[in-house]
Amino acid sequence: MVEKNGVVLVLSGPSGAGKSSLINKISDAIGDYYFSISTTTRPIREGEVQDVHYHFATKEEFEKDIENDNFLEYASVHGNYYGTSIKPVKKALADGKLVIFDIDVQGNMAIKNRLGDITTSVFVTPPSLSELQRRLKNRSTDSQEVINRRVKMAIREIQRVSEFDYFIVNDDLETAASVLKKVAITARLKIPHDRINTFVQGWEEI
Repeated sequence: MVEKNGVVLVLSGPSGAGKSSLINKISDAIGDYYFSISTTTRPIREGEVQDVHYHFATKEEFEKDIENDNFLEYASVHGNYYGTSIKPVKKALADGKLVIFDIDVQGNMAIKNRLGDITTSVFVTPPSLSELQRRLKNRSTDSQEVINRRVKMAIREIQRVSEFDYFIVNDDLETAASVLKKVAITARLKIPHDRINTFVQGWEEI
């Protein structure tokens, strides 16, 4: 009998790498999934919607949730907090869904430490630093100061590519989406260690 596995797909990479575009591109082809919405203390941008793009919170609210251990992972990025609430993730996994995270490299390690046996991680990047800078400028959502911080962060993040299971260069959206779709489908085949152990025990008793 085939059971639905609740598994995790982590996407990391520089802001401007195209992670959101890739997810939108493959969403109809990867089955039932839950996209984990982060909580953040950064200001809401024009066009963003509360509880759709992010759960926007004050610094005080966020730090209270840290004290109450309500985050699967959290980090301070560019002077703002970002974190992942535990409860919706646990429910989605119990329902057998593919849980997709779009988080930084620090968050990837935190999730691997908590959910390692059901986690598949992917690092997504533009083909070059100059292309990343071009994309950040063209989307016209950040000041030059913010862009400079994102570029510095990207230079640090690219040094940690080896921590990920897969590495996708988003040079052509269609090609990158095709690769990510295959990774997502493969990720669903991961089986938690406790289920493997239960099967082995039952197999030996037959």
